[in-house]
Amino acid sequence: MIYSFAAILFALLVYGPSAWVKFVMWRHAKPIDDMPGTGGELAQHLAEKYQLDGVTVVQGEEGRDHYNPAEQCVSLGPSVYSGKSLTAVAIAAHEIGHAIQFTRNEPVSRLRGKYLGSAFTIKRIGSAIMLSLPLVTVLFKIPQVIFLAAALGVMTMLASALVYLAVLPEEYDASFNKALPILKQGYVPAVHIPAIRQVLRAAALTYFAAALADTLNLWRWLRVFR
Repeated sequence: MIYSFAAILFALLVYGPSAWVKFVMWRHAKPIDDMPGTGGELAQHLAEKYQLDGVTVVQGEEGRDHYNPAEQCVSLGPSVYSGKSLTAVAIAAHEIGHAIQFTRNEPVSRLRGKYLGSAFTIKRIGSAIMLSLPLVTVLFKIPQVIFLAAALGVMTMLASALVYLAVLPEEYDASFNKALPILKQGYVPAVHIPAIRQVLRAAALTYFAAALADTLNLWRWLRVFR
């Protein structure tokens, strides 16, 4: 009973942030008739206003909104690029916030390059451990050894997710030191600012929440064991 409760609690802690992020994005994704423009139009306008020379705004894959510093490109999914919702304008402003960080070469923009490489390396180690479980099962056939290997794999991938915490200052800066002050300049009616704050907080937590949920990606491991 205790182990079952602990497992459920752990799953909630792992999946909870990702579920919250998705809920907030969905909740504020309804189009607003009096919104002056789309997320893509706002991003393009802000790139010009803040003189982000060389920064382009393009429509990319749904759910993969990001700023690529190497290509100086803000990529927005269709629902953000063409959307007139609070989610669309908040996400567009958040990604422009990243573009501002890198264009100005702010110290906070270096966190991604400093820590994400380590996160990917740790994640690969965790994935390798999980992929080796079938072999471990065949070789040892000892439940304790199999459980230990599985636990080690999950904990390694969890450690990878926790590395993303080091990048949160960069994400929060893009949301609350860049995007929010910009949107308060008349781009969004004051009545919508509390909702905008929610979306920007969700945007800042997106990568960490996704990495955390990936720790227990049951479908991935089920495919491995089929």
